[in-house]
Amino acid sequence: MCTSIFQVAKNGVHVLARTMDWPTLENSPLFVPRNFSWQSAFDHQTHVNAYALIGGGSIKQGRIDVSDGVNEHGLCAQKLTFNNGTQYAIHRDATKIQLAPFEFVFWLLGHFKSVTDIEAHLAEIELMAAAFSDTNYGNPELHFALTDTTGRVVVIEPTQIPMQLIENPLGVVTNSPHFTQQLTQLEKYVEFTAAFKAGTVPLNTAKVTTGNLAGKAIPSGAYSPSARFIRAAYLKERADQPTDEAAAIVASWHLLNSVSVPRSSAHQQTFSVYRAATVAESRSYYFQSYHRGDIVKLQLKPEMLNWREPQLYPLADELNVNQLN
Repeated sequence: MCTSIFQVAKNGVHVLARTMDWPTLENSPLFVPRNFSWQSAFDHQTHVNAYALIGGGSIKQGRIDVSDGVNEHGLCAQKLTFNNGTQYAIHRDATKIQLAPFEFVFWLLGHFKSVTDIEAHLAEIELMAAAFSDTNYGNPELHFALTDTTGRVVVIEPTQIPMQLIENPLGVVTNSPHFTQQLTQLEKYVEFTAAFKAGTVPLNTAKVTTGNLAGKAIPSGAYSPSARFIRAAYLKERADQPTDEAAAIVASWHLLNSVSVPRSSAHQQTFSVYRAATVAESRSYYFQSYHRGDIVKLQLKPEMLNWREPQLYPLADELNVNQLN
């Protein structure tokens, strides 16, 4: 369970926000430098990231895992859980870049400047099942949301080999497989523009529905992937377009409020352990864990491009408030 929401501000800033729904908080803000060398859990093949990045992830036993982030060129990426839709490769192939599924975001941010760059090379990459891997990492079903400074926003679904890249001018993603099926279901609640139906929405179009809700259904308050998708899209289309980065972060947090899953141990193990947002233009990462009242910001500044070592920024997951007296 996770929800991703993309927004473009009136001044051209692009923000990719998300909830991370998981049983426990595993991630903190982090920085990874240029030319960072690491080995895949699948086959111990060494990869060297050309680009520096910041985001949310963990560093455990020398291994870095990144769930969401932005690199020095403004490419933003997220991984989200995916329900029963993955088709991973099994057999080793020396002509392909073969990765454990959870390594994909880390690899993309370290190697590409834009969505267009990824599109040109996507067929060269395979996400691997664990059947013949060096490490038993189970079967983590994932799909991925990405954007960049052009405002192009896409979903990558590993439902076929090679993987499928899907344009997503709506800018909302949740967990159910087959993004196109979610869009079809959404038509019960909104009216799409003619450009959206024709697949000709220009980049940086803030709204892809007409605003006409006559005769349309009202979204439910459930937390299923489909319900969260519909509610997030419905509210995003109705909300004012933010003016700048600060307004876009505020708007993102309010939209994420509608799909953030409260902790409910008696009913389910997962809840929204954190929410985060990346900003393509300022190379910024905003982070708030479940129990905190404040938002922290990490920015990839020019001087950080000369740093040589990764850096983790652990944060206490506890209420933090500004007391007035």
